[in-house]
Amino acid sequence: MDTLNTPAPGAKLSAAEKIAYSLGDLAANLIFQTLLTFIAFFYTDVYKIPPNTAATIIFLGGLAGACFNPLMGLIADRTQTRWGKFRPWILWTAVPFGLVSILAFSTPELGERGKVIYAALTYVLLMLIYSANNLPYSALSGVLTGSMAERNSLSAYRFVAVMVAQFIIQVLLLPLVLILGGGDKMAGFHNTMILFAAVGTVFFLATFALTRERVVPTAAQKSSVRQDIADLLGNRPWVVMLVLTILVFVTLALKGGMYIYYFKNYLSEPALAAFLRDVGFVGFINGLNGVLTGAGLTRFQWPEDAATSGFSLFNAGGIVFMIVGIGFSKHLADRYGKRDVFGAALLVSTLFMLGFYFYAPDSIGLVFVSQLLHGFFYGITIPLLWAMIADVADYSEWKNNRRATALLFSAMIFGLKAGLSIGGALVAGILSFYGYDAALAAQPDAVVNGIRLSVSFYAAIPFLLGVAGLFFYEIRKSTERQIEAELGARRARQPA
Repeated sequence: MDTLNTPAPGAKLSAAEKIAYSLGDLAANLIFQTLLTFIAFFYTDVYKIPPNTAATIIFLGGLAGACFNPLMGLIADRTQTRWGKFRPWILWTAVPFGLVSILAFSTPELGERGKVIYAALTYVLLMLIYSANNLPYSALSGVLTGSMAERNSLSAYRFVAVMVAQFIIQVLLLPLVLILGGGDKMAGFHNTMILFAAVGTVFFLATFALTRERVVPTAAQKSSVRQDIADLLGNRPWVVMLVLTILVFVTLALKGGMYIYYFKNYLSEPALAAFLRDVGFVGFINGLNGVLTGAGLTRFQWPEDAATSGFSLFNAGGIVFMIVGIGFSKHLADRYGKRDVFGAALLVSTLFMLGFYFYAPDSIGLVFVSQLLHGFFYGITIPLLWAMIADVADYSEWKNNRRATALLFSAMIFGLKAGLSIGGALVAGILSFYGYDAALAAQPDAVVNGIRLSVSFYAAIPFLLGVAGLFFYEIRKSTERQIEAELGARRARQPA
């Protein structure tokens, strides 16, 4: 939007500020990861909406939220308060985000047509509130510091928090639903969202209170909306990152939403039960309950069926290894550059994902090993995506002498939501196409084959297209250094 003067823009961020910033992503991802992993399951198996209708709601609702992002970006870039441009939006949306999340996972009995209308309205509203909150939050990472190395570190902190949220959702959500709902999944989802909303609101307020915007605009130079959009469309790295973001989140939503069906309908339940016993998982849960009941407390209500327990352990292993991968991300990016590390790690992670189609129903060990290795290599890419997007904002300023941070991030959140909507709709759409019926005890072979294809080949296609697209991303390691040095010198010459 304008050329910047930065009060110590490249200063090293404290660990406390990095943690405070990361709490915002933890809060948002308690909801986002629930949408990513369980929204199709919630609509089809809990609220009893037909799969094809659920697919339409997820796709059109997500698309409506995605289209709101560019407008939100223009609004955020032009926000002027004593708190900055982006922090106020985290404050203003903290409570509404929580309230709408509760509504979206409530299950009022409104009749078949009424349920569809209710689900569509609450899903669209949640997508809009998510944009108003998460777009300014993401743009904030581009103005906390002007140092690209510090952004790598900030992204690592941020995505460890994301992995914590992902662990809570993918491993502990179903047990929480059972505990807080007394075995009733409808009540359980509603009560769990109340808990997440309360925690998330506190974390959003902490992010607002404990961070500072340092890369700030001068009052001298302004740009029009038309000029900002023209800068964006002429920014080839931005175009690449937009496409990459869409592709990545198509895969994440597709495989994330389909894994639970893979466990329930393809993998052998006796083999899963034996695996859980052999690795000590059953003994661990029994031992935990022995300690709790011995202390006079209520036993931990873990799901008793092997499919749900195996799914939770599967997700837990993947998340732990993603966190390990995140730990390698900054060092590798600092040495080889974000683009090359991202592309190589994404390619290797995809190869392990392809194996899910070929494993026999009783090859439980191979399924888990593939998940661990996939998680490690994908974890390397997680902080780099958003650090690269912040670098694209610098690239735009470097080329055009103007900066439109929120508008640029809005396009990426658009890509995220578009990918999430497409991938989530594909889950319900593929199930509908192959004839999935939640009322059946066992699905037909065609349905099971469609599930296997979805978590392997179908999910691999967007990742591989993303790897290919990175060849057109021109911000290499040498370019990163040049941009940072020249912007630092340029900013130092600008009056406040």
